[in-house]
Amino acid sequence: MNEFIGFNKPYFTGKEENYIRQTHLNQQISGDGIYTNLCHEWLENNLLCKKALLTHSCTAALEMAAILLNLKSGDEIIMPSYTFISSANSFVLRGAVPVFVDIRKDTLNINEALIEEAITPKTKAILVVHYAGVGCEMDKIMAIAEENNLFVVEDSAQGILSKYKDKFLGTIGHLGCISFHETKNITSGEGGALLINDKRFIRRAEIIREKGSDRSQFFRGEVDKYTWQDIGSSYLPGELTSAFLLAQFEESKSITQKRKKIWEKYYNAFKNFDNKGLICLPKIPKDCKHNGHIFYLMFENVKLRDKYIRKMNDSGVGCIFHYVPLHLSKAGRKYAKIHGSMAISEDSANRIVRLPMWIELGNKRQQHIINSTHEILTDFSYSR
Repeated sequence: MNEFIGFNKPYFTGKEENYIRQTHLNQQISGDGIYTNLCHEWLENNLLCKKALLTHSCTAALEMAAILLNLKSGDEIIMPSYTFISSANSFVLRGAVPVFVDIRKDTLNINEALIEEAITPKTKAILVVHYAGVGCEMDKIMAIAEENNLFVVEDSAQGILSKYKDKFLGTIGHLGCISFHETKNITSGEGGALLINDKRFIRRAEIIREKGSDRSQFFRGEVDKYTWQDIGSSYLPGELTSAFLLAQFEESKSITQKRKKIWEKYYNAFKNFDNKGLICLPKIPKDCKHNGHIFYLMFENVKLRDKYIRKMNDSGVGCIFHYVPLHLSKAGRKYAKIHGSMAISEDSANRIVRLPMWIELGNKRQQHIINSTHEILTDFSYSR
């Protein structure tokens, strides 16, 4: 196959351009216009959160969550180390200390069995990360939080339209954060959303998002002028971003179904190798419904993983690994601390590889990926 198959390619529904053009006709391209409000309505009606606020990134949503928790210097946030930088950095910016605990081997999510022993008098919240759009063990985590009077923030950057039991990810904890980055299932290039599931946070969240002002209340006619009320920043996206996003929302179920179909084709193609112990495939707990965001292979060791990536690259396929655990980074050592062993986080980071996952792969490209992987894995099994 002469074409190089890249790891990611954003999907366009075909309606984005028309909606963006309409924003020009409306002569409103700054934030909180018609399309932003339609996106808010879509999130609230479809995910069933109490309030949704679009942001310019998931990082911004996480930063808003950190402000809403009234963190002070030295407060501790329990979270996994195997996650993106923003998960920790958003809280460090408020003076808080991330406390890293290890992940589960099956889902790569935070190990709920390790949370309680990491709680101290300084603990303020638990941050969970739903890796690959597969839900953490939320019943157990929410019970721990309630018993210890802690907040729960869901980093559901990868979890749009995934479920834990009968609830959408991002709507179970007190606050949820979603990403619409180019690499996500539903995209606006950049973009995110804060989902508010505890009504106590709604009014202040609007103020924080609007530079610390009551501007949103002013536009609704609730105050006669808007003034500086609190700390905050400009967290809202422009209307062009929201117009693009609405087009994606309208096709979200179809997009999710198509991604899951690709995911299932990969899974069925490689499950025999999983049975032989050469690789491990993703595990989906019975209480979870995933969204086909990531398909990964877990190799026996880093040497085989890196060799596989090189060989796939030679065959014209872009496969990549994922996070470097945050506790191993320069900033992680400076601003955070660990509780217990990080063995699974470190081991998983060394063995994981992600396959291309985008809607327009088509049967020919996907079959090339499968055939190339079969050839490489067969060669690995003969060499063992």
